[in-house]
Amino acid sequence: VGGGFVVTGNPNNQNAFRMIDSEANISELNDYDVKYKFKNGKELENLCWAMDMNISDIIFENELKWRNAELIKEGLLNIWNVMDACIENGLSTKGLLNATTRRAKKLAEKIIEMEYSDNNTGLNSINMKGNFSDDWLRCWAVAVNEENAGGNRVVTAPTNGAAGVIPAVIKYYKTYHKTPNDDGICKMLLTAGAMGMLYKRGASLSAAEVGCQGEIGVASSMASAALCEVMGGNVFQVTNAAEIAMEHSLGLTCDPVGGYVEIPCIERNAIGASKAVASARMALMGDGKNVVSLDNVIETMRQTGWDMQAKYKETSKGGLAQNVPSC
Repeated sequence: VGGGFVVTGNPNNQNAFRMIDSEANISELNDYDVKYKFKNGKELENLCWAMDMNISDIIFENELKWRNAELIKEGLLNIWNVMDACIENGLSTKGLLNATTRRAKKLAEKIIEMEYSDNNTGLNSINMKGNFSDDWLRCWAVAVNEENAGGNRVVTAPTNGAAGVIPAVIKYYKTYHKTPNDDGICKMLLTAGAMGMLYKRGASLSAAEVGCQGEIGVASSMASAALCEVMGGNVFQVTNAAEIAMEHSLGLTCDPVGGYVEIPCIERNAIGASKAVASARMALMGDGKNVVSLDNVIETMRQTGWDMQAKYKETSKGGLAQNVPSC
């Protein structure tokens, strides 16, 4: 059904991170006998607070069960290198896809033109001054998902249809943070992974189960938490960033035009990346105290997805897929 779930017979017992009524069997699995166990956001927050550790530290310590520190870092940076190569490939390629035309290359050229005009004349084609970091962020996300639509290599993060959000936000950190480094990239991937585990356990990563809130919504939430941590956020600000991004993705449907992961999917990655950055910045300006917890929003997403009509769950039988002619 997507999102990393394999269903054979009884779906409730097929994945160790699936929320099930009884968790007795999970504790018996040696593969999950990690140093720091947590089942939800609250337990993760408590762990971090008690141990005076960041979320990325918790996940790193757990990963040491399977490989040493050097291999963990090597693996994480390899993931980032593939993501970055995907961005660059998307920025340098033009042509037709199945339901639309590639435009990341043209977007990049337009941003460069505006940056040049802004620096030299004080004016540009959209009559606005200032940096173009948000434009690059969206362009990078578009580039990745055009590569996905073209059947090229992407990193599933957490799905292929939502693969542009996290790479774009990491690229944003690498380009615009005052002191970006490899350790920061590793921390972002570890933190994002922790959020993904919570969603996979407590709800779903599959648009076929819960609509696009389970793909772009989760990717935006993961990326927001990741950015918030490397920008200096404490654990409560980090989980608040993740919550904000998902809270404002609730109810997002999956209605690809023509059945292709292109319209609205490619642009949706761009908006998901923007939402991730905005959520992280908003959380950093607060104290981490929030009315809606991360666990609240995960459960709400699950319930909303279960209540959503099937025609809005990757079937192309409703929404834009029925109202926009496909060629």
